[in-house]
Amino acid sequence: MRFLRSLIPSLLLLGAGVAEAASSWNFDEAIISVTGKGNTAGAFKDKLSDHAPLAKPVTLGSADSLKIILTATENGKAKRPHQAFLLLRDQDTGLEATFPFTVKDTGKGKVDFSQKDLPLQLLTSSQPLRATLLLASFGSSQAFSNHVFNLDVKPDPNAPLPKYEKPLRYGKLEDIHHIFRADPKSGPKIVSLFFVLAVLATVPVLLGAWAYLGANLNHLSKAVGAAPISHSLFFGSILAMEGIFYLYYYNWTLFEMLPAAGVVGLVGFLSGSKALSEVQSRRLAGER
Repeated sequence: MRFLRSLIPSLLLLGAGVAEAASSWNFDEAIISVTGKGNTAGAFKDKLSDHAPLAKPVTLGSADSLKIILTATENGKAKRPHQAFLLLRDQDTGLEATFPFTVKDTGKGKVDFSQKDLPLQLLTSSQPLRATLLLASFGSSQAFSNHVFNLDVKPDPNAPLPKYEKPLRYGKLEDIHHIFRADPKSGPKIVSLFFVLAVLATVPVLLGAWAYLGANLNHLSKAVGAAPISHSLFFGSILAMEGIFYLYYYNWTLFEMLPAAGVVGLVGFLSGSKALSEVQSRRLAGER
């Protein structure tokens, strides 16, 4: 009696371990259907088995769409797996393509695709594609991976197959040899000529304005005599600045022109201030 009492718990634990090890993923109520655009008469529909593939290959035309609806189960109970895929494999080359199921919490899942979703390599396969259903999740339950049907892809004979595009791969490329144009030494001649004429046209206007306002050239000698250095440097800085602009236009660079322009501009500012002070003194003395 005592032996039976000690044996019963061991048998229960052993039975629970066997039941846990025997649990696995599977599916129920799996329906496969193929429909075409506006072709309901040629539609295909069948039920998938979890232990044997369909007897005949499923044909997928160029305008057809294949859809699979199923209910995933774990140990006989409807449940959502972490992984649910339909694997299509080329039996000649071994190339594979996977299509994930959209699965709800109730375990109901769906996948659908057409020829445009298949890789080019699978469209040109000489044999029907082997379709395998994969259901798996975390835990000790055994995953489901069985061959459920064969897929015979029938491209449109009147339409050319899509061209294979080589995927982008990062790596060493060929050297690129750039050919740079020489920096322009001067601007367009037409534009330069236009601005030269525009500047020269202001000279008669300036002389006319001086004559109209009553400019007195008789004070020139007196102004130069009172401040010869200031007037000479100021007038010379104006001419020097014009020369700098000419050299910059002809062959100087910007970094060669800026220091020279800065020095000449400083000289013009200081000498111009002294020259204007001399002119102011004559204006205050009533000389016009």
